[in-house]
Amino acid sequence: MPASTATPPAAVEARGWGWRYATRQAWAVRQVSLRIEPGQRVLLLGASGSGKSTLLQGIAGVLGGADEGEQEGSLHVAGLAASAARGHAGLVLQDPDSQTILARVGDDVAFGCENLGVPREEIWSRVGEALDAVGLDVPLDRPTSALSGGQKQRLALAGVLAMRPGVVLLDEPTANLDPAGVAEVRDAVGRAMDATGATLIVIEHRVEVWLPLVDRVIVLAPGGGVLADGTPREVLGAGSGGDAAPAVAHDLAAAGVWVPGIPPRVPPPPVHAPGEALLTAHDLTVARLPGAVVAGPLDVEVRAGEVLGIVGANGAGKSTLGLTLAGLLPPAGGRVAASASLAADASPRRRRGQADDDPFGWSSRSLLTRIGTVFQDPEHQLLVRTVRDELAVGPRALGLAEEEVSARVDDLLDRLRLARLAEANPYTLSGGEKRRLTVAATLAARPRVMVLDEPTYGQDATTWAELVAIIAGLRDGVDERGPLAVAAITHDEGVLAALHARRFEVTR
Repeated sequence: MPASTATPPAAVEARGWGWRYATRQAWAVRQVSLRIEPGQRVLLLGASGSGKSTLLQGIAGVLGGADEGEQEGSLHVAGLAASAARGHAGLVLQDPDSQTILARVGDDVAFGCENLGVPREEIWSRVGEALDAVGLDVPLDRPTSALSGGQKQRLALAGVLAMRPGVVLLDEPTANLDPAGVAEVRDAVGRAMDATGATLIVIEHRVEVWLPLVDRVIVLAPGGGVLADGTPREVLGAGSGGDAAPAVAHDLAAAGVWVPGIPPRVPPPPVHAPGEALLTAHDLTVARLPGAVVAGPLDVEVRAGEVLGIVGANGAGKSTLGLTLAGLLPPAGGRVAASASLAADASPRRRRGQADDDPFGWSSRSLLTRIGTVFQDPEHQLLVRTVRDELAVGPRALGLAEEEVSARVDDLLDRLRLARLAEANPYTLSGGEKRRLTVAATLAARPRVMVLDEPTYGQDATTWAELVAIIAGLRDGVDERGPLAVAAITHDEGVLAALHARRFEVTR
């Protein structure tokens, strides 16, 4: 990745900068004042909802004009107003799907270079180098729609690295990657920064992963402004040896920052021994597209009173398995069967015939109260204009009285720390807030089985602990139908340990 063809490293400067989305009364981020010198490598931290993603989008110049929000203060990149400095900064978003533009892998990576006017003969060498750097070993003509969530993250990163910008902005770049992929992407970013000298700003809750690469840590305060700014040693007591003052470390942890050596609290062990298998798969093969099997044959059980942790490398088929167990995809082969207690009184997907024990044959209403699913990408299940109405979708679909709907919604707003966002547009929430919203919306229908795909994605230490406690409560819960069950697809080993999960590995 030759430095001679890269945009020169750029400085970033904010003076009392803030942004308020047009659909929100509260400011997403406010009173940020800082200067990042050309070539610095910064880890940007803060509680979920403190405005980290909004700040990165502001630096990238993609927040829009006055019709999309209100700005205060100033934000400059390479001496220019950020909105006029596009091309100097390359941004990898929290949601890789929103950054996938073209139908084929090679074309998608080349897209940014083409917009920058890179000579045609140079573009394809950049594409190959960028794909190699991030470890995405797929044909250039592979459909982008066929990539897993983790592979799409690598694709988005490759597209930015191919552009060789002066500032590289990464928003949770390893959130959906397996442990090997996390290290691989971190090392790829390091090599790219060494080669180009570009300025780096990365948002990441995996603090320890990025400490060897960064020379500065900035922490945004939840209410606005900068809570801490300094070297990793000064802010976190890590990265250069020594310890931070205990008061500093504990203040940051109390604000939701992941601080090495101060782990979040975890729930107690399960209160019940595992019970009946509510879902059983035998000789199961799974596929997103007909004829394109991605995993199997598999034998797996989702048992009441326990958490099944579905693990495996990116692209192994974990999410596809989860969707199949949840009755949202038909088995490509083999069978998924619900227990008699789970299938009782389920209505069929079509008016004719009888619903059997295969969840794919059930109506959406029957699924709603029996198997709840939280997708890997939160935006795939956002339906309405406010957070409050999003939480009410399931209960209203069940025909509940408005008093019961309101009671469920208010309870979940409080439990998931979303009350202050009740009237906000769900699409303006941070990635961590969207994840909590989709978990809450699924809980609102009170299903007996929960299938959760990366349930702790984008969470700060505080909200991570709260989500893990909620999942443990589901594991230990019992309603009039019997004990509940959880299947969690995750790369977060801390989640599996905290929930005493039974591991089930999906291999390619």
